Amino acid sequence: MGQLAYAIAKADGQVQKEERKKFESIVAAELRMQDQDFNVSDIIFKVLDGEKFIKPKEAYDWAMKQIRTNSHYLSPKLKETFIKVMQKVAKAYPPITIDEVSILVKFQSDIALIHGDPVYYNNISK
Repeated sequence: MGQLAYAIAKADGQVQKEERKKFESIVAAELRMQDQDFNVSDIIFKVLDGEKFIKPKEAYDWAMKQIRTNSHYLSPKLKETFIKVMQKVAKAYPPITIDEVSILVKFQSDIALIHGDPVYYNNISK
């Protein structure tokens, strides 16, 4: 999730401080991570920022590889949440650029093709 958010945030050039803060609040609200002792989104952004030459496409491709690798956990509800989070990240720092829209459209198309295994994702929610 963090890599996807980074790809969208970086698509219009520099990752803005406001985008980071907005992403952190979106993740906390949407994925209910408030009880964590550390801020996962902040860690991801710092690591990826440390990679001075990482491009949005590279971050996106890596994230999608991870999603596909762990696709058995991807419930329809989680897919909807991921899409909602990515849309909110894109809107966090206006204007939404063509590059950001392109990544969002690609993400929605790519994730639509991935189907989780109810045996896995139904056991997690119990």
